[in-house]
Amino acid sequence: MTMQDDSAAQIRFYPDGPMLVRGDFELLDEDGDPMPAARRTVALCRCGRTAIPPFCDGTHTLPHRTSS
Repeated sequence: MTMQDDSAAQIRFYPDGPMLVRGDFELLDEDGDPMPAARRTVALCRCGRTAIPPFCDGTHTLPHRTSS
């Protein structure tokens, strides 16, 4: 059995949902500049439909509309 460091970052993927990042981590934007993370756990969007990138806003739970 291994001891787990509670401060180490963990990333968990949820089917049809976000990636949850927990622990000590640093988010960087496309230029490598730090992005503020107000919590020790954040949900990162995987569907690309969020209004607050890179964070998940729950949009993935809404029906996906396609243009016809």
